[in-house]
Amino acid sequence: MKRLLMLLVVISTSLASAQTISQSGLDKYVAQVMKEFEVPGISVAVVKDGKVLVAKGYGVRKLGESTPVNSKTLFGIASNTKVITATALGLLVEEGKLEWDARVIDYLPWFQMSDPFVTREMTIRDLLVHRSGLGLGAGDLLWWPPSTYDRKEIARRLRHLPLVTSFRSAYAYDNVLYLIAGEVIEAVSGQTWEEFVQKRILNEVGMTTSNVRHSDAEAGGNVATTHARIDGTVRIVKPFDSDNTNPAGGVNSNADDMAKWMIVQLDSGRVSPTKRLYSPRTTRELWAIVTPLGTGVPPPEVAPIKSNFNGYALGLGIRDYRGYKMVTHTGGLPGYLSRVAMLPELKAGVTVLTNQESGAAFNAIVYYVLDKLIGAPEFDWLGGISKLVKREMAMMEERDKEAAAARDMNSKPSLPLEKYAGTYRDVWYGDVAIEKQGDKMIIRFTKTPSLIGDLEFWQYDTFIARWHDRELRADAYVTFALNPDGSINEAKMKAVSETTDFSFDFHDLTLKPVKAEK
Repeated sequence: MKRLLMLLVVISTSLASAQTISQSGLDKYVAQVMKEFEVPGISVAVVKDGKVLVAKGYGVRKLGESTPVNSKTLFGIASNTKVITATALGLLVEEGKLEWDARVIDYLPWFQMSDPFVTREMTIRDLLVHRSGLGLGAGDLLWWPPSTYDRKEIARRLRHLPLVTSFRSAYAYDNVLYLIAGEVIEAVSGQTWEEFVQKRILNEVGMTTSNVRHSDAEAGGNVATTHARIDGTVRIVKPFDSDNTNPAGGVNSNADDMAKWMIVQLDSGRVSPTKRLYSPRTTRELWAIVTPLGTGVPPPEVAPIKSNFNGYALGLGIRDYRGYKMVTHTGGLPGYLSRVAMLPELKAGVTVLTNQESGAAFNAIVYYVLDKLIGAPEFDWLGGISKLVKREMAMMEERDKEAAAARDMNSKPSLPLEKYAGTYRDVWYGDVAIEKQGDKMIIRFTKTPSLIGDLEFWQYDTFIARWHDRELRADAYVTFALNPDGSINEAKMKAVSETTDFSFDFHDLTLKPVKAEK
């Protein structure tokens, strides 16, 4: 059933002073984006030269209801929290309580990675720049989906996570080391990450309606409901409510507050004519590339995003856009996607918050607004991004079909099904149970309540875990390797679809059978 998305113009600041943004033009464009990508609600903030040009909500907070999104409606900003964590560390550096290039073990003596050299040499700066040697999203299964591990146990389990590259040699985005950054903040300041960020940053900036916990998204009030496309239909999904990794993505904010935050960042930490949150030196640290990244050639549908430099700084990505330095980051949680992009030379920035998992939507709006602020030639961002998304989705669907077509339908498992049952243990995650219940096989991650599903035969000694919670969108192959005597040596996992979120790092698990005690 086609859903009608009504554009609701609600609380906003006047655009009378804007020279480059047409209110009616932006409103019309956002409505088109929402319709094209089926996004129920969007919040947009645009700033320039220390002034708020736009702080506005569009659409509805929840599908099926008429309550509008306004400039104070809260969304999870997810990994746009990372620069806030980096800023918190910067405040402690300015107070002389930390050093960017001091070792983590100087502040957390118990901290340990799987390689003793990395443990000894990892610095505070290293925690923020995704060059530790861990793989993409490594360790996220310790907290995603919500687990029964607490924050400190997750931190302790890092010592078992395998490294896949040499220290400081390659970029691989992670979340778990921001958890360690939060532990550093607590050890040095005597306040939890949540207390420190609320008091020392949000309150000082004037972000009076923002908060610091994933779980606050379920507190009610003026909060956007989370939505995602499940089996081809956009519908309500459960929000992520675990507070284990708040330092990596826990802040909930809105257009009004994100406008204030961008203005502070673009003015080197100034919160008033007479007061700074942090110094220009900290701005230089936050915005300096530490981990260089490739530029590549963008697809033709989005040719103007071509860059000449690209890298990761302290909780921020740094690249160029149409000749200007751009400071940017994205954020993603179940039902929430967001992007912040700032052009320091123009003292301009834009934030887009959404309550549906459409990166296409936030990118279409971000680049439209940036082009208006720059005065760039017109480009059909909506059309180009829409074509790109459809092309990429078609390619992934074709690869899924190819994998299904290659399946050997005549193959059989090497062992009777009950022989695959038992408890399997991965050294960094913990235990995974496989049970035979009647004629079904069930797989259950013992520390992650939502990771329970049917284990369906695929081919040979490979099965597919079909999770009962279909909102996860993370079905995974489970492949058993046998010993010469026919007993099971280990099981490995891999996501079935390329669309699976990288935080489901099943591929990092090595599941060994746990021998029954005699």
